Amino acid sequence: METVKLKSPVDGSIYAERPVLSDAEANAAVERARTAQPGWAALSIAERGRYVLAFLEALVGMADEIVPELAWQMGRPIRYGGEFGGVKERTQYMVEIAEKALAPVPASNPKDGFRRYVKRDPLGVVMVIAPWNYPYLTAVNTIVPALMAGSTVILKHAAQTLLVGERFAMAFEKAGLPKNVFQNVVLNHAQTERLLASGKIDHVNFTGSVAGGRAIEKAAAGTFMTLGLELGGKDPAYVLEDAKLDHAIANLAEGAFFNSGQCCCGIERIYVHEKVYDDFVEGFIAESRNWTLGDPTRADTIIGPMAQARFADFIREQKAEALRKGATAHLNTRDDRDVAGSPYLPVEVLTNVNHQMSVMREESFGPIVGIMKVKDDAEGITLMNDSPYGLTASIWTRDTERAVAIGDKVETGTIFMNRCDYLDPALVWTGVKDTGKGAALSAIGYENLTRPKSYHLREAI
Repeated sequence: METVKLKSPVDGSIYAERPVLSDAEANAAVERARTAQPGWAALSIAERGRYVLAFLEALVGMADEIVPELAWQMGRPIRYGGEFGGVKERTQYMVEIAEKALAPVPASNPKDGFRRYVKRDPLGVVMVIAPWNYPYLTAVNTIVPALMAGSTVILKHAAQTLLVGERFAMAFEKAGLPKNVFQNVVLNHAQTERLLASGKIDHVNFTGSVAGGRAIEKAAAGTFMTLGLELGGKDPAYVLEDAKLDHAIANLAEGAFFNSGQCCCGIERIYVHEKVYDDFVEGFIAESRNWTLGDPTRADTIIGPMAQARFADFIREQKAEALRKGATAHLNTRDDRDVAGSPYLPVEVLTNVNHQMSVMREESFGPIVGIMKVKDDAEGITLMNDSPYGLTASIWTRDTERAVAIGDKVETGTIFMNRCDYLDPALVWTGVKDTGKGAALSAIGYENLTRPKSYHLREAI
């Protein structure tokens, strides 16, 4: 029997192992979801919301078990307490706005004798293919609004966070969710592609690599299902000459190194105005020394290992290439665990970098950041846009209008000012270029998880 094995980055042990469903079992799960969907959609939005909020309560109630599980599965230190703050904020907000976001939209030009409006119907069966880096947060972005809109959900979680799907299933069961409205499945890549190609799925949301997104799009070709794809990122920050430097330094270090840099919207490259460049670099290096590496199961650990050794090895290669091309590494932390083939990787700060180096162009997804000096806004904008990705960009300044003017010229899905690495559920989460397509959260997220249906009703004459 084929199984999926979860290798812990903490000590290299097999932390969990689960059997893969057969194709027949996977297809049966979809059919169960299809059968359950009309009854679920027949419930009022308020009733669906009560189930979802009960699920949230049940999930939060598992915190004492979930937090150490996350450390063992993907390496995040227990000191951060899981992802419950964001999970609660996003779930509660999407439930709160559901009635208004899903309400029929009347035609903008009323006509006597007619009733005309657009309803938002559920898509049917929604599949969520969730990543390991924020395994709860990324999943609720689609699971919650899909359920609130009246669709049923099938979750296929990343092998690295295999137990997260089970936690979702346990919480929904405790909430009393009707049977088969939510199902967790364990599949390999080939099975997932076959299921998408079957035409039995109405929408798939995938968060992962660009290559993975292309595989999803290829598998779904010809089925006419809708897609939500959040793929790669190389998110920049631009520090202007009027920025509050201590605030920018502290927040950008956290944006670069939190979760060992394994954040979809983490800071991977920083551009600093020449007037404050030296002061910023000095302060940023000093701040970065506080981000020390350790065992994620210990309460005093700041950052843990990366989720897999191959991810750490990729960062090692990026750093070595940058150094060969003239970059300067400022930390060079000595750690006996930092060897090829190990997921334990200390943070690193590079200067004298340029866009001929992989570390400034290709997604790192790890605890390394390059800092470049720029002479003005035009150069900063050009460099921020010199990337195949576009998820977020952050601008650090005291001048809001200047930030907006710069943001208007940056090719990205979200512009931040004086903050980074955060999803506001009231604002749509989306990307441009190779970062993918589709949208999550906010009322626009509901539009992407429903289909419009027009009603043109004429009174009898």
